[in-house]
Amino acid sequence: MRTALVTGGSGFFGGILKRALLVQGWQVINIDLVKDDDVHPELHSVQGDIRNRQLLDDVTKNETIDVIFHCAAILAHAVKDKKFLWSCNVDGTRSIVEFAKARKIPKIIFTSSNCLWGENFGRPIREDDQPNPVEIYGKSKLEGEKILMNERGATNVVILRTPTITDAGRLGLLAILFEFIDEGRKVWTVGGGYNRYQFMYAGDLVDACLKAAQYPGSGIFSVGSDNVKPFREVYQEVIDRAGSKARVATLPKGPTLFAMKVMYWLGLSPLGPYQYKMIAEDFEFDTSKIKKELGWKPTLDNGEMLWKAYEYYRDHRKDLKGGEGVSAHRQPAKMGVIRVLKWLS
Repeated sequence: MRTALVTGGSGFFGGILKRALLVQGWQVINIDLVKDDDVHPELHSVQGDIRNRQLLDDVTKNETIDVIFHCAAILAHAVKDKKFLWSCNVDGTRSIVEFAKARKIPKIIFTSSNCLWGENFGRPIREDDQPNPVEIYGKSKLEGEKILMNERGATNVVILRTPTITDAGRLGLLAILFEFIDEGRKVWTVGGGYNRYQFMYAGDLVDACLKAAQYPGSGIFSVGSDNVKPFREVYQEVIDRAGSKARVATLPKGPTLFAMKVMYWLGLSPLGPYQYKMIAEDFEFDTSKIKKELGWKPTLDNGEMLWKAYEYYRDHRKDLKGGEGVSAHRQPAKMGVIRVLKWLS
């Protein structure tokens, strides 16, 4: 039986990956700051900190680990303590690498991010494009990549750069959009909503992780959906399927981005530098490399996966909880000053 260590396996994507591995016959060890609600005879979950090397050794002392799926990360909108974010994301990755080297674990799969970039290239971004993150989460992911790639001689490392991961159960900042749709309010875009932003279906990312586990060496691969449509078309697709009275509206780009920046730095908005570029600019990965080398391909486009996420939100809205004990992507983000826009919608 193959054994995987999943970091962050109590979170949104880590949980999906963990359950998929169990279905496929893997033994899974999960380490996460958040308590794991899943129970399975081949699952060993520990609530703890991956920066604690002694914990890593104790939890796995009787196991032979075949692969580490390193999914654990702290999000910028989830915490106010940026030093804590940096330490968890960077020192946590360094701890995992040192552990893998000491135990001679042959493979680490790292879920990185499109937050490594904050500008529009005017074309799909390739793996050889120089990263230039504009906020702390992206900077911490880039630092994690550097730590991993510096040690790829001691263990094989595959980095999967992914845009926003979406599926049933994905909440976070998307829950704000879903609330507007569910209540039939105006759904706001910036500058007309003609920009294209790529998402990633969680099931397709699981497939990429499993293919990466079989990849014979180290490498960096970008993943994401195909057939990326403008935001206004994707939103309208979800609105139509929901039978909502919501309608797509637009705000002027320049004044809106200025206001968003001011509100963020005043601590009144959950949308940081990455988000307010995301909603106004194009962003898409070139996924030709992973398609060619790993035989991977996406199955859902943006509209289909956003519908799955919205449908879950609609069906569970009354039961959704936030606060302690729930990972950031699995609870609705706080709306902050955006609530004023909701009142005007």
